[in-house]
Amino acid sequence: MAWKRKSGGESPSQGADEEEKIPRGHVPMVAGGGGGEGEEGERVLVPVRLLGDPCVAELLDMAAQRYGYRQPGVLRVPCDAGHFRRVLNGAVQRCGTSSD
Repeated sequence: MAWKRKSGGESPSQGADEEEKIPRGHVPMVAGGGGGEGEEGERVLVPVRLLGDPCVAELLDMAAQRYGYRQPGVLRVPCDAGHFRRVLNGAVQRCGTSSD
């Protein structure tokens, strides 16, 4: 999984460089920051197969409750980047998926 620090001046919909391509089978997400202007977050490309993991699914439910199902741009997860990293690493171990 590739992690990148988002700069505070970008909106989630503008977080990726325009020429950056999302690899097939991955979903871009942002963890950390509160979603407000000037707040940072970390962007990660999450393998789609990890979305079914119960811990990752719980974070997706939290995102839906906080931001709704129609949030624009990259999916923001309402937890700090360190916790999100631990959840994804656990999901990788449970699913036997390489972490790229």
